[in-house]
Amino acid sequence: MKKYMSSKKSFKLKIRKLLNKFIKTPEEYIQMKLPVVKITKRFEETLRNKVEHNVLGAEIREANSEDVESILNVYDQAWHSTTMPFVPITRKRLLSLLKNSAHIILIAKVDEIDSAFAIIYVTGDDKDIGVIGILAVDPEFQHRGLGTILGIAIWDYFIKMGVKELRCRVYFDNTASYTFLRRLGFEEDHEKETHKYVYAF
Repeated sequence: MKKYMSSKKSFKLKIRKLLNKFIKTPEEYIQMKLPVVKITKRFEETLRNKVEHNVLGAEIREANSEDVESILNVYDQAWHSTTMPFVPITRKRLLSLLKNSAHIILIAKVDEIDSAFAIIYVTGDDKDIGVIGILAVDPEFQHRGLGTILGIAIWDYFIKMGVKELRCRVYFDNTASYTFLRRLGFEEDHEKETHKYVYAF
């Protein structure tokens, strides 16, 4: 059975979202990067060991057109559990991405329920930059290792594609996601000319 946010937490999120409409920062999103050379074998093995022993037993698969409703549901649940401004993603846009071979959508299933997904792609002049466009986890499975499980699956895809750097962006007020990325080794990227590779869906 789904676990829903407490009324107190829900109220706090509504207040913060309301404030975010009026309090703007120069840069709402923080650009992040992780050069592949900085991912040590020991660190990778540590993460893989955590995934191997994770009790969730998540299954990862590539999405197809039949998964659109599941993706939309996870997207809605995940974004409404944060202070990020909610920007709906349409069925038409998802179907377009699924038909585009440049993009890959991965879905994580736990106990026969789709509970997380990620949209990734490779870009750059030499096609060696791997971008995590979206990574969303159902609130019920946040802080339980599902993001790491999906992260390892993403990493495996990027290895096959021969990327040299990983990039993504995180909302300035999304402390949990920022901390998660930092723990994975990502650092802030202040080179404005590189930001053109990371775009919103």
